[in-house]
Amino acid sequence: MTPKHETQEFVTVLVRDPRLQREDYWHSHIDYEIFIHTNSMCFTRKTSCVRRRFRDFVWLRQRLQSNAVLIQLPELPSKTPFFNTNNPQHVDQRRKGLQQFLQEILQNMLLLSDSRLHLFVQTQLSPEEIEACVSGQTKYSVAEAIHEFACLKRRFPVEDEERKKEENYADSDSESSSSGLGHSSNDSNSHGCKGSTVPEEA
Repeated sequence: MTPKHETQEFVTVLVRDPRLQREDYWHSHIDYEIFIHTNSMCFTRKTSCVRRRFRDFVWLRQRLQSNAVLIQLPELPSKTPFFNTNNPQHVDQRRKGLQQFLQEILQNMLLLSDSRLHLFVQTQLSPEEIEACVSGQTKYSVAEAIHEFACLKRRFPVEDEERKKEENYADSDSESSSSGLGHSSNDSNSHGCKGSTVPEEA
């Protein structure tokens, strides 16, 4: 019989808050907030929030598939030339597809062993920076990168509650880190985790 105090592991992932990001006068793209809340031992941070665009998801799927050739990965929402960044229905349909993709990916223990996946959902590192980190070409490890990103952002209410509970049983915070990443984001405004609606006008 399972002890009452033993809790089942869970991973909650939400893809939300689509935002229009302008690259220049002619080009723009939508990025999405990826929110993770989990008690799984597989994750360095129990709560995290990053922003990714569609092509980042395409990169992730390609890398995961190349490293797990025997696994049939879920499909991403189809990329159509008729996708309209100013159409809320198009954006929300893609958002739902990206969320379903991540939900299925994060339930696969073999895929969870891939450090790229963790850096993708818990840091704002670019795909190039993720590859460099995983291959040992950076001064920081995967865990340090995740710790440092979380330390640079505001804490989440649910994480604060868990931290207070932990402090009642321990004198030190095991999730703190003093190592630096050595680089900053190109667009700090787009990496926040504030709620907003889909822009309807260009």
